[in-house]
Amino acid sequence: MAQINPYIHFNGNTEEAFTFYKSVFGGTFGTITRFKDIDFPPNLISENEMNKIMRITLPIGQHTLLIGSDVPEFLGQVNENENRSKIVVNTQTKEEADTIFEKLSAGGQIEVPMADASWGVYFGMLRDKFGIEWLIEFQS
Repeated sequence: MAQINPYIHFNGNTEEAFTFYKSVFGGTFGTITRFKDIDFPPNLISENEMNKIMRITLPIGQHTLLIGSDVPEFLGQVNENENRSKIVVNTQTKEEADTIFEKLSAGGQIEVPMADASWGVYFGMLRDKFGIEWLIEFQS
């Protein structure tokens, strides 16, 4: 069966963000590739971007891979206030939902506090300190 994995772009702070996500979800990074590790055409990637992240992966659970990268300057900035997509985390327990919500919301903005929702799930929504939007759900 096909699998969907979220891929997040950042404006130069991917490593910081993924270190934070690792502290929330645990685990170890699957891969870390920096721009300096890739053979780009001359002058495409500036010298000050060479240590930035080209691709990083963090396995979450058995079947999910969170993927991220820094956007190189020549491609422009990521709009950190865009509202086109969110990452949904479905948890095994209500306690796990609370823990993940609390950790992800540190330094961020809670949009909907964790509570029983009218559609039958325990639910909360937040924007983390990196501008990424998360929906945390537990369905009993």
